[in-house]
Amino acid sequence: MSSLALSPAWRPHAERNLPRYTSYPTAVAFGAGVGEAEARAWLATTRADQTISAYVHVPFCKRLCWYCGCHTSVVHDYDRVRTFFRTLMLEVDLWADAIGPHAGAAHLHFGGGSPNALAPEDFLALVRRMADRFALRPGAEVAAELDPGMLSEAFIDAAGEAGVTRASLGVQTFDPDVQALVNRIQPFDLVAAASERLRKVGVGAINFDLMYGLPGQTPENVRASTEAAVTLRPDRVAVFGYAHVPWMKKHQVMIHEADLADGDGRWAQAEAADAALRSAGYLRIGLDHYALPGDPLALAAATGRLRRNFQGYTDDPAPVLLPVGPSSIGRFAEGFVQNAAATDAWSRAIEAGRLPTARGLPVDAGDDLRAAVIERLMCDLTVDVEAVCRGQGFDPAALDDAVEAAAALEADGLCRVEGRRVTIPDEAHRLMRVVAACFDAGLPAAGGRHARAV
Repeated sequence: MSSLALSPAWRPHAERNLPRYTSYPTAVAFGAGVGEAEARAWLATTRADQTISAYVHVPFCKRLCWYCGCHTSVVHDYDRVRTFFRTLMLEVDLWADAIGPHAGAAHLHFGGGSPNALAPEDFLALVRRMADRFALRPGAEVAAELDPGMLSEAFIDAAGEAGVTRASLGVQTFDPDVQALVNRIQPFDLVAAASERLRKVGVGAINFDLMYGLPGQTPENVRASTEAAVTLRPDRVAVFGYAHVPWMKKHQVMIHEADLADGDGRWAQAEAADAALRSAGYLRIGLDHYALPGDPLALAAATGRLRRNFQGYTDDPAPVLLPVGPSSIGRFAEGFVQNAAATDAWSRAIEAGRLPTARGLPVDAGDDLRAAVIERLMCDLTVDVEAVCRGQGFDPAALDDAVEAAAALEADGLCRVEGRRVTIPDEAHRLMRVVAACFDAGLPAAGGRHARAV
């Protein structure tokens, strides 16, 4: 196990509330001033040589996990989901009809909630509709986030038939006591069988999501769960920290704060997972992802092509991201759009023939500049700020105030500043969001609405 403990100098930084920087500006800056008209105008500017991606949000689960922070609800009969599915198919057509000529879809990502809350035949029909309407490119990635505890053989068969290339399984922990404390029972053998069957039907890549900071977790049982996970040899592993926000997610009141580790304990748990993964041959990617050396994410990281978007770290270079489903977020050159979060409002818009965009944010060249610097810090742990400024047509000193703010973190060992190059040392990687925040012009007004750094 790593002997690196959370130093007293780092503790205040680790306890700060900061964005995850899956976008810049962050979603808390979105407002109602962007709607369908803007979405249609931005869609129309898509160039014929540009690839696109799409994210589909399925806001349903078959069980309620008490740690969950997702936009989802539990359904006990299929009628409501079937109605949602039919509306979702209409939405796909609306986006396909509105977008300008493009070079096809390079990436389809299904998240939630749990996409396997859909019936197998409905999931298959949805993927086929999107592949047809968005002109899925040969070799494109089709990824789905799945709840292994509710994953039927029929759904796995449908995923194989649909051409899913990567499945992310929400493992979180293999410790039975921790599973009981968060209402997510799924034994190791169940996850192992699901992984094996997915591979047999042609889903060639398997990801696992693990967590630290859950009730009852310790460095020892986090490491044990991680070591069990790597015996199944997932291609990628993400290790996320639990965010306890019962004032936002009411079901989290089922988790007692007394069962949660303090900041030092969370740090030690994250370090335990990191040590187990790296000793098993996984490469650390950015903040919280790990990949086997031959995985496309590892190759992207090694060649400077790693990207960060609302699905986390990715090698997807598409400049256009279409949002499908309630609360889903899209990205265009001109700005961000987000669909209505409430399923009924989302449905009414689609049934009226309107794109369900409810909010968003235009971006300008200054936003794009800061976004580029933040993305490189989050992906590469180093950025030549002057080179980015010059490359985007700005004065080399345009972000000197932010570089100066980063330099103030040097004394605590969070980064090094040489001229206008900012570098985060490997041992401080878990605090990269603190360094990235130096370049966030909107943070002071929104800092209280984000999760803690570690």
